[in-house]
Amino acid sequence: QVQLVESGGGLVQAGGSLRLSCAASGSTFSISVMGWYRQAPGKQRELVARINTRGSTNYADSVKGRFTISRDNTKNTVYLQMNSLKPEDTAVYYCNLHRIGVDGWGQGTQVTVSS
Repeated sequence: QVQLVESGGGLVQAGGSLRLSCAASGSTFSISVMGWYRQAPGKQRELVARINTRGSTNYADSVKGRFTISRDNTKNTVYLQMNSLKPEDTAVYYCNLHRIGVDGWGQGTQVTVSS
């Protein structure tokens, strides 16, 4: 069973930056696709960014050029660097680990961007 623990959320003013981290348990992190999702009040959970085992990334159009996802397989950790934050980025951010037969989620971390 995989465990994911997110950290780094908080309150920031528009235009500011935050860095989210997600630490994963287990020895199969390096063969898993890692992703960040977010869910705002009253909205569905949506994909923010994803990074595969080779380091290839994809992003939601709304965050392209502002957010960067990266991973450190030596630390079993995935990061989301968020710059130029906007009030519409306010949401609970969730870390996801995916590989065949496994789909794990973290508990979420709140990001609030004030205008």
